[in-house]
Amino acid sequence: MTAPLTPPPPPNEHSSAHTSYQGPPVPPPVGAHALGGGPGDGPDGPGLRTELREAVVTTVAVTVLGVLLGVLWWRLAPSVPLVGDVVDKSWVVYLKDSEGEQAIGVDSTFTLLALALGLLSGLAVFLLRRRGGVPSVVALGVGGLLGSLLAWRLGVWLGPAEDVIAHAREVGRGTTFPAPLKLGAKGALLAWPIAALLVHLGLTSLFGPRDPEPYPHSYEPPERF
Repeated sequence: MTAPLTPPPPPNEHSSAHTSYQGPPVPPPVGAHALGGGPGDGPDGPGLRTELREAVVTTVAVTVLGVLLGVLWWRLAPSVPLVGDVVDKSWVVYLKDSEGEQAIGVDSTFTLLALALGLLSGLAVFLLRRRGGVPSVVALGVGGLLGSLLAWRLGVWLGPAEDVIAHAREVGRGTTFPAPLKLGAKGALLAWPIAALLVHLGLTSLFGPRDPEPYPHSYEPPERF
């Protein structure tokens, strides 16, 4: 005689609930809001399209400031005195003071003014948009470089005539006249963008918003029954 078959026990509700658990939700990547997560605005900040539009405006505004730099450089840079003379029936031009440091002062004036504008532009962009982001940084760098190029060419155009031989003939033999503005150290063109980027990145790292923690609540495994 055989024993009756006993049906298996019903599955435990708690056990089935635990087997269907898929783990904690995956948080969004850290810093996604800084790069613009999408074309529209979201709770973490403006979208990529808005950031690109603001970056274009920033680039244009910073570049236009190059006009101010060019005018200030033209007005504040020291004058380099030249003298014209006739040698073998040909006009020659030479420095009146061969040991003078006026040429170095011209480059130094441009560099100091560019550093000041870089500091101001970096501070202004941070105050207007505290979230930072790659588009703002690129806009500051490109705008500062374009502004420096604009200031350089504008200062040369506003300054004395570039044709020194014609200028010497015009003022006469032995008469002192100013040399055209010349930027000897082309590295001064990088002073503005470098200063703007350092100021902006420094302020963003100190006072900008912090990225949220990837796992704000510690995960505790479910109890087993």
